[in-house]
Amino acid sequence: MQPSSDRLEQARQDYEHHLRTCRQCVADGAHCPVAKHLRRLYNLARVGR
Repeated sequence: MQPSSDRLEQARQDYEHHLRTCRQCVADGAHCPVAKHLRRLYNLARVGR
């Protein structure tokens, strides 16, 4: 199992990468459902730290 700081960093990177590469997020300027889910995972990792 990864230490919590590694999980937090991975969750942040996944979220930021999605925002840069998702056509819907880039075009609309609004977050798609996947981005919202990744943000929730990031927040959970941050709280569980």
